[in-house]
Amino acid sequence: MTAPPDDCLARNDWICGAYVSSRSEILADAVVQHLQLTVVSVALALLLALPLAVVARRWRWAAGPVLGITTVLYTIPALAMFSLLLPVYGLSAALVVAGLVLYSLTLLVRNVLAGLRAVPEETRQAARGLGYGPIRLLLTVELPLALPAAMAGLRIATVSAVSLVTIGAIVGHGGLGNLIYAGMNTYFKAQVLTASALCVVIAVTADLLLLGVQRLLTPWTRGQAA
Repeated sequence: MTAPPDDCLARNDWICGAYVSSRSEILADAVVQHLQLTVVSVALALLLALPLAVVARRWRWAAGPVLGITTVLYTIPALAMFSLLLPVYGLSAALVVAGLVLYSLTLLVRNVLAGLRAVPEETRQAARGLGYGPIRLLLTVELPLALPAAMAGLRIATVSAVSLVTIGAIVGHGGLGNLIYAGMNTYFKAQVLTASALCVVIAVTADLLLLGVQRLLTPWTRGQAA
């Protein structure tokens, strides 16, 4: 009988240190692309979600259409979403970013709106009594008090985006998803497991970082929890 090879790459093991060491640059590039797509997508979605949530809070008639449209967008399967956006953006990273922005809107708009609605009306009235105008009231009273709900939505949207970025591999812009897709096609076990594990690490790390930011920005919630 032939002895099994000593090299874990030759044996095609799931866990293989030689794969990580020999392809560290490829893994690093994939992680960077994954992070870039995630951060840009969530940031753009947040920039769109804030005014939409404010409009839905200020004018009740707008809440139904805003929530309805964003909810419908979230129900579209990822492959179908990318296909619909393909004529506009082509096979580019912008296609992936646009899809992730649309998916993130539902989570962010709903949570920001929930936070704004939870601001006590007496707090608003007190601020108006002190001479606060609509803009100052929004920026210094309403949005700070809505932060816990908004940050919860941001955490969910970020973790979701980390996962959905991998689907971008179908157009060649999927970060670690490119490695997962290629590894599955060739049954390269170490590549599939390593790239998948890195996705999990990115998601958990992002969630913990945002949780830390939330705790720093909302110290009053720590007292309530205690």
